[in-house]
Amino acid sequence: MSELYQKIILDHNKRPRNFHKLESANRVVEGYNPSFGDQITLYLKIEGDVIRDISFVGSGCAISNASASLITVSLKGKTKLEAQSLFQKVHEMFTGALNDKAKQEQLEKLEVFFRVSQFPARVKCASLAWYTLLAALEGKGERVSTE
Repeated sequence: MSELYQKIILDHNKRPRNFHKLESANRVVEGYNPSFGDQITLYLKIEGDVIRDISFVGSGCAISNASASLITVSLKGKTKLEAQSLFQKVHEMFTGALNDKAKQEQLEKLEVFFRVSQFPARVKCASLAWYTLLAALEGKGERVSTE
């Protein structure tokens, strides 16, 4: 199973989904992980309470790129509340606190990052896009850092 997860992460790194500047975005937030040099800009088009479109550009390690790519795949069409709820579950997964089987099943494709909690140095790589997303959902325009 971990080999499958590794293949999925490498695939999203080599062929990231929604990797482009979203011209119609009404929320744009930059994120930076100084520990590994990961940088992303997350673009969201939010209408009412729904994420109508989402994309990113940036550079970084495979885990950081795959995490940003999977965010865009997972959140398009979701409400802000659903995105914040998913953020909470993913955060619990990254910190090793996700023990609820029902919550684990709700992660779907994001479950590929389940083992990241075993590598504390890589948690910042995986969580960069998520904290950038949270800032965008809250309407904060300042740059997000994992430090």
